Amino acid sequence: MSTTDNQTIQPTKKGSFLQENNKSLLFIAGAVVLLVLIYLWYQGVYLKGRAEEAASKMYKAEQSVGVDSLSNRAVKGEGGYPGLEQIAKEYDNTKSANLANLYLGGIYLRKGEYKQAIESLNKYSATGSPVADPLALGLLGDAYSELKDYKQASTYYKKAADKASKFTSPMFLKKLGLVNENLKDFKGAVDAYTKVKTQYPESAEAQLIDAYIARAQEQVK
Repeated sequence: MSTTDNQTIQPTKKGSFLQENNKSLLFIAGAVVLLVLIYLWYQGVYLKGRAEEAASKMYKAEQSVGVDSLSNRAVKGEGGYPGLEQIAKEYDNTKSANLANLYLGGIYLRKGEYKQAIESLNKYSATGSPVADPLALGLLGDAYSELKDYKQASTYYKKAADKASKFTSPMFLKKLGLVNENLKDFKGAVDAYTKVKTQYPESAEAQLIDAYIARAQEQVK
C-alpha cells in the first residue's frame, strides 16, 4: 500500500458561505470598487473633457444652422471644423451631440430628407427645455406628416402641444387638427382647433381658426 493510501483522508469541513467563498467575495468586492472608480472617472473626467471639446467645436456649425445655403456646411463641416454629423457621432453622451441631433433633424426636414430627420430627432433626449423638447416633438410630427404617416404625426403634435409654451402650443394644435382631418377624425380636429380658440385667443393661429372649426364640424357624424 502506498504512502498516499496510508494517509488519513480528512473530511471536508463545511463552514459558512463567507468562509467557503471569502476569496471570491474579496475578488468581487475589489472589482466593484474598481468599477465605481472607473465610473467616477468616466463621469467627472472623460465625459466632462469630451463635453468641453465638443462644445468648443460646435459653434462653427451652429453659425450655419439657420442658413439654407450653408446647410451642407453645418452638416458636414468645413475648414477643419467638424459638422453636426461628426459631433453627434463622435461626442455622443454630451449636450452638444444631443443638440446636434436636434439641429440635424431640422436641417434634414428643410432639405426634404424626412427619414433622416426622423432618425436624428429620435436620437435627441429630452432635457426639460420648454423650447427644445417640444420643438423636437413638433419636428417629428412634421416629418411624419410629410411622409403621410398621419397617425404618428398626430401623436407627436399632441405631445408637442402639451409640452409647448403659449407661443408655440397653438401652432402644434392647429397642425394636430389638420392631421386629424386627414385621419377622418373630425371630432379630434374640432377639439384641437377649439383649444386654439379658447386657450390661446391672442395667438396668430386663433385669428382664422373659426373657419377650420366650421369645416371640421361639418364632417362630424
